[in-house]
Amino acid sequence: MKSLILVRHAKSSHTLGVSTDFERPLNDRGFREAAEMGSKLFQSNIQIDLFISSPALRAKTTAELFVAQYNGKQKDIVLIPDLYNAGQNDFLHAVGGFDDTCNNVALFSHNPGITDFAASLTNTKIDHMPTCSVFAVSCDIDSWTGFAMAAKKFLFFYKPV
Repeated sequence: MKSLILVRHAKSSHTLGVSTDFERPLNDRGFREAAEMGSKLFQSNIQIDLFISSPALRAKTTAELFVAQYNGKQKDIVLIPDLYNAGQNDFLHAVGGFDDTCNNVALFSHNPGITDFAASLTNTKIDHMPTCSVFAVSCDIDSWTGFAMAAKKFLFFYKPV
């Protein structure tokens, strides 16, 4: 059994001085909500064996705040460049390459791709993943290479309060 936990990055800042979209940092609300959502998952005993993120600053920082709630370290986050501006095929390719010893993986990325990917996984209606929302599915597979074709079961959809 494998579980995939999709996390849209937390609220970012559009402040002056940031030269590119890739370098946009989280704002104060983003920092607060990322820590709260990471804590919510941890307190709910939701296991995460592997943290995967887009290397864009706002996604990476969101992942770091979740990892901190799990008493992990920043070095525990695997960065996958293709998760920045990812489409469905990029997500499927990334998931298919996950380490099979990891059964519960959290993946941090961006809209619109992450909402589209989440919506494609089950019949659960997902029109929009707000910043720092978390969508999870499970499937009865032994290897992540089988994820794309496997039947998925909706687990939960959490949004910041």
